[in-house]
Amino acid sequence: MNSPISDNALPHALDPNALQAFVDEKWDREIVPALVDYIAIPAKSPAFDADWARNGHIDRVVRDAAQWVQAQKVSRLTLEVVRLPGRTPVIYFDAPATRSDNGDTVLMYGHLDKQPEFSGWRTGLGPWTPKYEDGRLYGRGGADDGYAVYASLTAILALDRQGIPRPRCVGLIETCEESGSYDLLPYVDALRQRLGNVALVVCLDSGAGNYDQLWMTTSLRGLVAGTLEVRVLDEGVHSGDASGVVPSSFRILRHLLDRLEDSASGRLLPQSFHCEIPAARIEQTRATARILGDEVWRRFPWSCGADGGFVLPMTTHPEEALLNRTWRPTLSVTGAEGLPPLSSAGNVLRPRTAFKLSLRLPPLVDAAAAAQKLKTLLESDAPYNAKVLFKPDQGAATGWNAPESAAWLGRALDAASQAYYGAPCGYIGQGGTIPLMNLLQAGFPKSQFMVCGVLGPQSNAHGPNEFLHVPYGKRLTAAVAQTIAALPA
Repeated sequence: MNSPISDNALPHALDPNALQAFVDEKWDREIVPALVDYIAIPAKSPAFDADWARNGHIDRVVRDAAQWVQAQKVSRLTLEVVRLPGRTPVIYFDAPATRSDNGDTVLMYGHLDKQPEFSGWRTGLGPWTPKYEDGRLYGRGGADDGYAVYASLTAILALDRQGIPRPRCVGLIETCEESGSYDLLPYVDALRQRLGNVALVVCLDSGAGNYDQLWMTTSLRGLVAGTLEVRVLDEGVHSGDASGVVPSSFRILRHLLDRLEDSASGRLLPQSFHCEIPAARIEQTRATARILGDEVWRRFPWSCGADGGFVLPMTTHPEEALLNRTWRPTLSVTGAEGLPPLSSAGNVLRPRTAFKLSLRLPPLVDAAAAAQKLKTLLESDAPYNAKVLFKPDQGAATGWNAPESAAWLGRALDAASQAYYGAPCGYIGQGGTIPLMNLLQAGFPKSQFMVCGVLGPQSNAHGPNEFLHVPYGKRLTAAVAQTIAALPA
């Protein structure tokens, strides 16, 4: 481990070496084994498992995590699995303050639901086949973000073990995040009085620019997802008989997407889906680009290109690439229906084509308004009077732009990064979405935010070969503990 920083930058009496040693042992003896069990359970989010309640996988991971939390020796800790009718459950825990305090609360957030399997896992790996190899724990959900509840409690334990006074810490662990967190608002409303005065939000569901320093998330994109369907016939017909007379549903769908996206550049055409990028975020992006350089785009698993080299990114300019993935809207097609497998694709003009669309929005664009504009754009004036339907998914999520950090938090983050990584804290926007952040910022406008996570280069959340970088997770847990202790009383 790196040498600790000077004592005058640390919370009173805290020993970083002892704290890291405690965290390391906890990870090795308890957290990694618990996550191995967790990864093996296909606790897919409700959007990907309509029968989640009957299948019981979400209830299983909630029960396992709750039992682990209750077994920890945190003085006066209480825990409840809260269940509202018809909704996915949440874990709520409360670790009372160990210092004379002003009543401020640290809210620690994570989730236990998972993305679906996806294809392309390398031999010996799989979404529900945990494998611990060279410090990486492979499998679905460990990094995104089943580790969060275990790391959160371990950070609290690490402070209590040294007798470091800390504020009250409460945990909110949901099971609907990968579906857009549409179940979460009713829980926040139900628990609002019990949450108290939230002064600091610690979210462990984000990413890292590298594994060499602590990284804070400065912004998150919003998301509108849904299914775009085009239907032209009631049944498939011989393509030799009908093509040239019956319009292709696929071509109509391409035409509709041309309204939304410039296919040559990938730029989203409607100006309402864009926003002005704040000058401060451009400056932070420039600084991050200097740190990461070409790794901004090199870190992806590029396929071989036409000339034997690799496929090229949309831009090789690090700053532009960072802005593209954090502050500019982007369309992805993530699924399709109506297309038979190649092995059974006969000479048939298909009756319908449907695409699953995922539209990432800049942090300052309202998702609900964007969803309605997208529906109008795609459905109006349908070519050939075809039947066109865009059905938005539940849980359209507006992005998030972090509030300016208080001076104490900036100092604490830099101190923690130096103590456990030997490098200053980095700041980076993320292209993903955490719906809770905007909700909490609106509900607790004076809160500070520590949004971070273990999803660094090649960790590949949502895709094949997802892994949790355990050494980074250990250091992050220690950094979170030290930052919590630094919250002014």
